[in-house]
Amino acid sequence: MNLPLVRTVLCFVLLRAALAEAAAPVEAKASSQQITRAGSQASATGPAANFTGQVRVDMVWPADERINASGAMVTFEPGARSAWHTHPAGQRLVIVSGFGLTQEWGKPVQELRPGDVVWCPPGVKHWHGASPKTAMSHLAVTGTLDGKNVQWMEKVSDDQYSRR
Repeated sequence: MNLPLVRTVLCFVLLRAALAEAAAPVEAKASSQQITRAGSQASATGPAANFTGQVRVDMVWPADERINASGAMVTFEPGARSAWHTHPAGQRLVIVSGFGLTQEWGKPVQELRPGDVVWCPPGVKHWHGASPKTAMSHLAVTGTLDGKNVQWMEKVSDDQYSRR
């Protein structure tokens, strides 16, 4: 049995169910399930000011009064990566496909594979993205504090990215 694959599929199924519930529109006294259909929201390109390379962001749900965290599926093409950044309320990344990299400021680059879950504590400077030759997709669940969920900083240099 391919345990990493089973773990990834189970994680994806559970996350998909949780995301459908969290993405539903807010109603005062909802008495039934609410479904937001896959494909009902447009994809966006990761802005060049915050990313290097080709990045697609698919918003899954916004932060609201029911859950103070947003969710997005982010796909990095080979070599693509975020700029350095922090999160005031932290972030969890669930790697769903491919082979990725992440680095915390002042620490070595870490490899990421499907099924891995990364906790980025509040205020910790870091970046994440794809490996040089393989795309990577992750579900980002990002907490919000005072209406803000990220503080963007300088871009990751090619030298920083290639240190492994």
